[in-house]
Amino acid sequence: MVKARDYIFFYEKGNENHQLRTEFFVHHRTVSAVTRKVFVSDRRSYIVLRGCWCNSNVLNVHATSEEKIDDSKYSLYEELEQVFNDFPKYHMKILLGDFNAKMGRENIFKPTNGNESLHQDSNDNGIRTVNIATSKNLVIINSMMFPDQNIHKYTWTSPDGKTHNQIEHILIDRRWHSSTIDVQSFRGPDCDTDHCLVVAKVWERLAVGKQAAQKFDGERFYLSKPYELENRKQYQINISNKSAALENLTH
Repeated sequence: MVKARDYIFFYEKGNENHQLRTEFFVHHRTVSAVTRKVFVSDRRSYIVLRGCWCNSNVLNVHATSEEKIDDSKYSLYEELEQVFNDFPKYHMKILLGDFNAKMGRENIFKPTNGNESLHQDSNDNGIRTVNIATSKNLVIINSMMFPDQNIHKYTWTSPDGKTHNQIEHILIDRRWHSSTIDVQSFRGPDCDTDHCLVVAKVWERLAVGKQAAQKFDGERFYLSKPYELENRKQYQINISNKSAALENLTH
């Protein structure tokens, strides 16, 4: 755990080459809501956020590439399903990360994938992702709910800048999908990578600690100040001066 400005960085070392890590950045105002953080492997990790009505389980995934052999893909998705089975049934579940999956607009996948995907046809990783989403009653919100221009859909660009793919995805419980406000990929942030930043806005009330809730960086309004005697007198003087100035202008 490392503090980076206003955020707490939860991470593990990853493999021996320091690759394939999955991490979480949590704002310091909401870090008190983190009740659990588990690094299942170098490709999967999750945190649990304490909510006022129910907890939120956020699972971060880095899937194998499309060219990998089927055995490695099978073991990855099998482990992913086991992790999902350990989550409480009625908690909000969010699955996100780099799936290396192209989600197509095939009619058979529309109940899970929708009709707003960048791609027309699904690849093998896309089919596997749709299958686990269907089995766990999830929907893929960045290709289902929000129609955007293609420039706001793609999440990866080839080195020559000619090929764009939508391979990062965010999945959420179908019963909680209406809590999603917006999903979009942002090309502006310089993350030293060929991937874009994918941002989802989800409405959920977290049970943060009192000390964290009291920290407020914005401007504060003291509603009791106008009723203090000294401030009331000053206010009356200011009003009288302004009224007199207006009367002088009219004469």
